[in-house]
Amino acid sequence: MNQRSFNPLFSIPAVTKNLIIINTLFWLATVIMTKLDLTNMLGLHYPASGGFRLYQMITYMFMHGSLSHLFFNMFAVYMFGRTLEAVWGPKRFLTYYMITGIGAGLINILVAFIRINAVEANLSPDVIADTYREGYEILRQGMNYTDPLRGQLNILINATTVGASGSVFGILLAFGMLFPNMPLYIIPFPFPVKAKYMVLGYGVIELIAGFAEIRGDNVAHFAHLGGMLFGIILVLYWRKKNGKYFY
Repeated sequence: MNQRSFNPLFSIPAVTKNLIIINTLFWLATVIMTKLDLTNMLGLHYPASGGFRLYQMITYMFMHGSLSHLFFNMFAVYMFGRTLEAVWGPKRFLTYYMITGIGAGLINILVAFIRINAVEANLSPDVIADTYREGYEILRQGMNYTDPLRGQLNILINATTVGASGSVFGILLAFGMLFPNMPLYIIPFPFPVKAKYMVLGYGVIELIAGFAEIRGDNVAHFAHLGGMLFGIILVLYWRKKNGKYFY
């Protein structure tokens, strides 16, 4: 790689730039085209949901629930993704971004499956069957079951997951592995933190938050961990195959 061909302070390489543009366009489409309910169409549903479509495994990672959600994810892509793309090249970086995003979605589905089975153990077969049959349309109308367990089951089956956070956490993981001792300034700390400790800290926080199952935070913590998991598998595979920095 020609190190002089890329100045990370002033340039945005092609894939990083286009990912930011595409994510922004998807968010603008959800704001403008409200009659289409793009979040429901393109967000990731549990496979047993009436709203599930296979293409959602890809499209969900380009959808965002709010401007702040979009901003913070794309800011991370800009800050760290451009460096990874400069090191790996556009093809490998895009492959990494997509695989970690898809991996995050798979882990999110796996965790939903475990939680669904735990809830179903406390409900009758008839109630479960009715929830699978009717719950999707009920939730789409902005309603849910009054019974807490049945309502929880309906949300687990039919709620949508959106966001590039799985890929973003994969990017953070790769950055921490490739540049473990690089000092980073993280608000509100007034001192630099090495990248490897930042990644470790984020992973621990997500793990704790995921098991805590904080109600109402609307964050797919295990999807974030899924992005990191698939990220470390890819990085270790490429490191073994091509050397430490994959030149």
